[in-house]
Amino acid sequence: QVYLEESGGGSVQAGESLTLSCVVSGRTFSDHAFGWFRRAPGKDQEFVAAISWSGGGKFYANTAKGRFTISVDVAKNTLYLQMSDLKPEDTAVYYCNKESYWGQGTQVSVSS
Repeated sequence: QVYLEESGGGSVQAGESLTLSCVVSGRTFSDHAFGWFRRAPGKDQEFVAAISWSGGGKFYANTAKGRFTISVDVAKNTLYLQMSDLKPEDTAVYYCNKESYWGQGTQVSVSS
């Protein structure tokens, strides 16, 4: 069993930054992949970024490349998503994911 709890969302202006956190509890292995997804109002869920628990194997959606950074702090059992130069189209609920496990989501709202 794996439990995921996101935090760090909020309301910001375009161009500002936010860092999302996802505390992971339960069983983890260094080669397991974790990811961030998002769902904007009226749209399908969208992949944002992924990383292995060892910190390698980073992969980003084109919309996230160059602006978002995914990372892991194993000592803190926490997954991060650093987001910079945020745009109104980044407005969504952001979810932490591992296989079939999902967090409850954290809302990010970006105004122009």
